[in-house]
Amino acid sequence: MAEARAGYGPRIAAVAVAFGVVLLVVAIIPFLRAYADPVARRPAAAIGVAADRAGCDPELTDPIRGAGVHVGPGTAEPHVTRIQYDLVPPSSGPHFVVPAPTVRRFYTARDRPPVETLVHNLEHGYTILWYVEPLALDQIEALRALARKLGGDRYGGRFVVAPWDPGYGAFPAGRPIALSHWGAHAGYRQFCASVSGAAVERFVLAHPAGDAPEPTGM
Repeated sequence: MAEARAGYGPRIAAVAVAFGVVLLVVAIIPFLRAYADPVARRPAAAIGVAADRAGCDPELTDPIRGAGVHVGPGTAEPHVTRIQYDLVPPSSGPHFVVPAPTVRRFYTARDRPPVETLVHNLEHGYTILWYVEPLALDQIEALRALARKLGGDRYGGRFVVAPWDPGYGAFPAGRPIALSHWGAHAGYRQFCASVSGAAVERFVLAHPAGDAPEPTGM
């Protein structure tokens, strides 16, 4: 018995060491991922062109409408499959019942959700960056990087990049980039000529996810 008890000490110590190693690995994984991911290491302002070269128009403030107004399948108006919004792009308005998945941050014309779906995301505090295709490859890569950067928890996790559907209206000439956000008391939009992480970050910080009609909605 004494010999058996004597063996417990080294075993317990070994288990404790192993447990400590596991905790250490779990703790450093986020730092290793950040080091391996060049986008995670770059500040948003370093993505794309500088704000003063982005050709951004002054921000627009819009009246809001359509909070909680659902149309389309599963609603009292199932025949409504398309909404012609008053504003291009919309910063509020009626929308489909189910928002776009929270796990997606970047879309192309092949897989973009309907505009009516993304407007529901706006109601939940998202900022949508809409872009008009075609864009130069370096602009697309900058948008992908911004989707990953600004879609992270540091910025509230509610940022999506999606191509605009020109069937809903045209952007101003020379302005293929637009931002929109549905605030609790107003809508906000801004058009830009080029992708600028600094300009986009400024817009996102000025209109946080908590400023929304339904900020707790997913």
